[in-house]
Amino acid sequence: MSIAGKSVVVIGATSGIGAATVRQLVAAGAEVTFAGRRVEPGERMAAELGERAVFQPADITVESDVERLFAAAAARRGAVEGAVNCAGEPLAGTPVAETDVAAFASYVGAFAGGAVSFTKHAALQMLPAQRGSIVHITSVAGHLGGWSGIAYSAAKAALLQIVRSAAVELGESGVRVNGVCPGPILTGMFAKAAGVDPAEADVMEAPEQEFAELVGQWQALPGVGYPDDVAAAVLWLLDDEARFVNGVDLAVDGGTGAGRPASIGMPARAALAAAFRRREAD
Repeated sequence: MSIAGKSVVVIGATSGIGAATVRQLVAAGAEVTFAGRRVEPGERMAAELGERAVFQPADITVESDVERLFAAAAARRGAVEGAVNCAGEPLAGTPVAETDVAAFASYVGAFAGGAVSFTKHAALQMLPAQRGSIVHITSVAGHLGGWSGIAYSAAKAALLQIVRSAAVELGESGVRVNGVCPGPILTGMFAKAAGVDPAEADVMEAPEQEFAELVGQWQALPGVGYPDDVAAAVLWLLDDEARFVNGVDLAVDGGTGAGRPASIGMPARAALAAAFRRREAD
């Protein structure tokens, strides 16, 4: 891969998909500056991964943090060539009729504003050289209803439009912007949304069997999706092999977004047809 030697910034990187992305980037030879709000796990990861990985505390919703993050990466190795936004706050779904509108507006605004801030400062690094790749982690919840509460879904839908808008603007200057869209991926985010302490959620044993049984009704491919599956797609979009890919939202979802599995949909269709035949017979 052409990632070797490239300077890449990753935010939201101390657990889950972000951490998997950092590990794969380092293994591929990239120079990674990664960030998150939790200092202890970030510093522990940096010590484990060696000199090609440097941690810096940062909150994507604070623009000065984001600006300092990119400045630190540039000071290490010159202009940043790749940027990955994995930041996201797990949120329990709230019924529309019970939604706190002020909290909704605050959450969506902070989420979307952070994505714009990250894109802005990545672009400032990449535009002078007229090359670079920016990747945002989106979600099936941004495309389809029913996958999360209204605030998280709206925030991810906003992120999709940020990807498209930035892609058609920055693409004219050689900077690509894309999304990677996970479906149900086995991470600690589900536990965090349920109220489990983040530190405990990241290390607790994952209920793989229960998860596989649950997602089987949604995705055609059998088995469970893992953070490494998403990270692999991110690395491809950062790589020069994807040089002509811009403004897409690459699904890593086992086919969830394509529709319900045929083993569920076809029997339902057959049952409906049988009901019509019975009605005709009557």
